[in-house]
Amino acid sequence: MPSNLHVQMEINIIDALKSAQQEILKKWMASQANLQSFNGDLISDQEIEEQSAELLNTLLKTLNSNNLEDVGSSDFDEVIECLSEISVSRAKLGFSPKETGGFISGLRLAIMDVLEAKLSSDLSALYDASKKINNLFDSFSIVTFETFIHGREEVINRQTDEISEISTPVIQVWDGILALPIIGTLDSARTQIVMENLLEAIVETSSSIAILDISGVPAVDSLVAQHLMKTVAATRLMGAECVISGIRPEIAQTIVHLGIDLSNIITKASLAHALKFSFQTLKLEVKKQTPRVI
Repeated sequence: MPSNLHVQMEINIIDALKSAQQEILKKWMASQANLQSFNGDLISDQEIEEQSAELLNTLLKTLNSNNLEDVGSSDFDEVIECLSEISVSRAKLGFSPKETGGFISGLRLAIMDVLEAKLSSDLSALYDASKKINNLFDSFSIVTFETFIHGREEVINRQTDEISEISTPVIQVWDGILALPIIGTLDSARTQIVMENLLEAIVETSSSIAILDISGVPAVDSLVAQHLMKTVAATRLMGAECVISGIRPEIAQTIVHLGIDLSNIITKASLAHALKFSFQTLKLEVKKQTPRVI
């Protein structure tokens, strides 16, 4: 008999939630309106309502007396997929973790408000229902934050790649002469991008001289020097000479102190000196014209 009452109570909980679907949605939307991001800058009111209605409908459609206490049930796969998509999309839109967490916690509070009203006369049933709903939403909250973090990581990785591409432009300063100003620290991943961009430009322009300007590199240690040497070696394999410019006094002292041998690499103090060397190597001469007097 107690078992039948237990199942009947669970059915009543689910029926109560399904019959109050619009009320839950209304309460949920009201709680989201208090969040900082609910201002139309990141997402429209209509989009938020559509996402909320879809998630709530999927959840209530999935809930039954068998899975209410089984947070690991495969029945919730569709709910988790829907929740994950919303969480990732919000991470990419620029929502904060607090705002994203408030999205799912707002649904929990809206559901609990409805249950408190429906079960106010049966405190034992209300306690039992609250415990089940809280356990279920604890699991949903974990999914929300895990997928939110994953979405943020995707954004950061994409931005890092874009910044790396922007910060390593290959410029054709003259016919047969390329320049690649490097700004920031060279690591293995960035060195690969530098080499790829430079080698592609050498092939496209048939240039014979490539200038690596490191005046924007804050410091040179043994690792950075190794990356520079790899780039120089790759450039030479393509049949072009590589010149390193922007060797500041403090960087020169560091290189000597570390015992790094750059004797087989052409180095110049500035980009201007490297260009002058390149012109001489290609037997080019730039002259300043005297204005004609009419």
